[in-house]
Amino acid sequence: MRVSEIICVSMNTGNQTVGTDFILLGLFQNGPMDSFLFAAIAVLFLVALMSNIILILLIQLDTRLHSPMYFLLSQLSFIDMMYISTTVPKMATNFLSNNKAITFLGCEIQTFLFLVLGGTEALFLGFMSYDRYVAICHPLRYHLLMSKKLCWFTVTCAWTSSSLNAAIHTVYIFHLHFCGYHIINHFFCEIPSLVPLVCQNTSQYEYTVLLSGLIILLFPFVAILTSYAYVLTVVFQKSSGKGQTKAISTCSSHLIVASLFYVTSLSTYTRPHTLHSPEEDKVVAVFYTMIAPLLNPFIYSLRNKEVMGAMRKLWNRALFFYRMY
Repeated sequence: MRVSEIICVSMNTGNQTVGTDFILLGLFQNGPMDSFLFAAIAVLFLVALMSNIILILLIQLDTRLHSPMYFLLSQLSFIDMMYISTTVPKMATNFLSNNKAITFLGCEIQTFLFLVLGGTEALFLGFMSYDRYVAICHPLRYHLLMSKKLCWFTVTCAWTSSSLNAAIHTVYIFHLHFCGYHIINHFFCEIPSLVPLVCQNTSQYEYTVLLSGLIILLFPFVAILTSYAYVLTVVFQKSSGKGQTKAISTCSSHLIVASLFYVTSLSTYTRPHTLHSPEEDKVVAVFYTMIAPLLNPFIYSLRNKEVMGAMRKLWNRALFFYRMY
């Protein structure tokens, strides 16, 4: 469906949209590859959902995984599971029904949830790197520096600060007046895609978005880079060649996934809307909304012997009960 056709449809109050509803143009462009891309995203979504659910269950069921590191990992999996669920189901519904409308309230809720979960994930990844730094550089003080009380305090602070930030931005942007036909050239409601629809000058507000992006995204990313630099320094001073290779492999995989999330998010939230390209923004958004939640459980668990051991143990139990019945 072309933009001109969508505009015509939006003017018909009995069809696509009524009153203040928005229209999401979506990720697909009505080409021959749409069905293939939709199937690929559907598979990606299901794999991300199942892998995060399995990881949470493993951590809950195996007492050997009841430690601060795995507690944080289970929280990250929960966030990823909810994070990818805020965008893909609505996009899939719109694609299958050929109805691109989203209500004003629905767009507001989606924006709020996306900001909460994205901000919380950004803060969590930073604290998880601190956990790795303490475990490797200060192993004797690990349980003191990473107590259960500190973990819960961090979880509370991350959720609270992200919720507060999301509430401020969501309330502000949705109290502005939107022009035109309320057509969002994106596959979900996001602050950078909503700003161009506002009738008034938003330059001052864009500075607050930039400031929020730097605090929530850039600071944790710098903390991750710093902590892993210290980790590699300690490993190279104390470990053999084999230990150094393993440390480089682990740190590099973590850094690649973290960079994928932070760099793509920063490119979206720290640029003025005049420098945004809708087509580029949609491609970039795929990385921090879908690819990162898919990779996190694999990168942070498949290289971990304890997690793999718990998985084999659970699998053997399942086979045993299957043979019994």
